[in-house]
Formats: sequence, C-alpha cells, structure tokens
Amino acid sequence: MAQQIPVDPQARADDPHRDAERDDATHAITDDVAYQRHVLVNVVFVGEPGAGDRGWVLVDAGVMGSKRAIEAAARARFGEGARPSAIVQTHGHFDHVGVLEDLAAQWEVPVYAHALERPYLDGSAAYPTPDPSVGGGLLGRLSPLFPTQPVDVSKNLKDLPEDGTVPPLPGWRWIHTPGHAPGHISLWREADRTLIVGDAFVTTAQESVYAVAVQEPELHGPPMYLTIDWDAARKSVRTLAALDPERVITGHGRPLQGPEMRRALKALADDFDRVAVPKHGRFVEKPLRAEDGSAYKPPR
Repeated sequence: MAQQIPVDPQARADDPHRDAERDDATHAITDDVAYQRHVLVNVVFVGEPGAGDRGWVLVDAGVMGSKRAIEAAARARFGEGARPSAIVQTHGHFDHVGVLEDLAAQWEVPVYAHALERPYLDGSAAYPTPDPSVGGGLLGRLSPLFPTQPVDVSKNLKDLPEDGTVPPLPGWRWIHTPGHAPGHISLWREADRTLIVGDAFVTTAQESVYAVAVQEPELHGPPMYLTIDWDAARKSVRTLAALDPERVITGHGRPLQGPEMRRALKALADDFDRVAVPKHGRFVEKPLRAEDGSAYKPPR
C-alpha cells in the first residue's frame, strides 16, 4: 500500500519569505486567506488584513492550548480587538475544536457547522474511539488516547444553510465531504478556485510523528485512524478533485497549488482504494454512519 502521492516541493502554496516580511504569525495563501499551524493541525483566517472587528472568519479552532496564538495572529492580521464574524467548523474532532468553547464565548460569535456534526458540538454525542491498527506510525498507535468527547457550543451553534451558502463568507460555498466525519465539510471559492479541505484529504502522513514534523508535501487520504466511512471518504475526494482547484489548504500539512497539486489530487482520486484505504481495520470492515446512528456514541 503506497499511502501517499509524492508532490514536488515547488507546489507549496505558502511563501516563507513573504511571511517573514509580513510577520503576523500566519502563512498567507491569497490576499485574504492565511493559515496558522498548531503542532499538528492548521486553522485558517479568511479576511483582508486590517479588516477590523467582525471583518473576518476563523475556520476551525485548533488544539488545546492554541488560544493565545490564534488571538495574537488575529490582532496582528486584522487589528487590535478584531473579533471574527463567525467560526466555521469543517468538523468537530478534538484537534479542530481545541479552543472552540473559549473563543466562541469570549468573542460572542456564531459557530457554523453541518447539521450532522451538531451532536459533537452541542455535547450530545461522542465520536467513536479511533482505530490504532491502521496506517502505522506513532500517532496512529496512540490514537485511542485522543479525546473523543464532544464540546458544547450549543448557545452559539448554527447549522449551515442547506443551499450551500456560508452566511459569513460571501462568494464561498460549503460542500458536504463526509467519510472522515459524518458532517465534515470543505469550503470552496470558485472565483479563484481556492479550496479549504479540512481533513477530507491531507498533505502529510498524519499517522506519523516524523512526517508531521517534517511536513514533506504529499497527497494522502484522510487520517486513517479517525476515518469511519471509507466509501463516503472516496466519494468526497473525487468530488473535490472534480472541482479542479488552483490551491488547497488542508487541516494537516502544507497548502499546495498549481498543476502539480492537481496531478497528485487526480491520482489520489483515481487510485483512492490502493493509496488511502487500509487493507484491514475496524472501520473498513464495519463503517459507522449517521444514517443508522452508529457514528454517534453516548458521551461519558
């Protein structure tokens, strides 16, 4: 099993030299899209620099302990006291909601997510325990130790509209990309073909501590140990590849762009079963789905 599609480093969408000149603790991808890495996951800032209070949007909320770094980046990029107009969650796994409760309350901001992800965000259901038998690597083996309990932002939580619009982000639309999580979404801006992927696919071997540290650009399927429906995951990757994006920002790994990225993404979509799907595993043999309720476990 290959587990990855190698990508030429020249396909990186970030520019370290430009980031150093700007010095706002983020990595710019376009004029109004930047990301910040927190140990093993990325959060995304959408909005023009200097946009001010309620002039921007945060996509995902990092890991535990990342609150100060997110706040510092927001101040540097958008201005002192600049709160977002919303937080949009691609999904609710622990490494994407680490400081969501704190930020939502402090900023008094709505949190938008897919309706199928709501139980993980309103405290009513937990995720299944990860499968450590897939993917290899230390992070994969340690995955049963990862938190699966829900957060509770029910006071701020709003379902994304069924028409695909994202109320705080004109020009963007959300796309349901389940598999890694039942209500997983990706965000797409057709005007410049920018795609915020979440974990529908990633650009590093998230199961490996070494790969996460080095961040060599590669195309991978979603993190194996937490992907509960591989048939849905395959369809999601093929849906995103069909968009023919110019640039992609993933939840894990470096953002990529251009023809080399598209070649790799098409290869991943075409050969998903060989590259991304484990030969064996708990969720390979028995997928968990929202339709029958098996994806939602009682919280402790």
